[in-house]
Amino acid sequence: MTRQSSNGPQFYEIQFRGHLDPSRAQMFEGLEMVQQPGGDTILTGLLIDQAALHGVLNRIRDLGVPLLLVKRLSHDEAG
Repeated sequence: MTRQSSNGPQFYEIQFRGHLDPSRAQMFEGLEMVQQPGGDTILTGLLIDQAALHGVLNRIRDLGVPLLLVKRLSHDEAG
């Protein structure tokens, strides 16, 4: 088994339940945001380190919406 380094920039996909109004969507500036027809939101993008990832997750927590998925993407998946 090989271990991928979690130090340094990584691409992530983060999904949570709910849609955001434009003023709250600014909380995730720099990430691509897709609001799904079913009511979920998917954020994707490059985060510089684990601290940046935790910052995004904390903002989602503060919104009080259910977190559905956090996935580190390979460079192929990030595309």
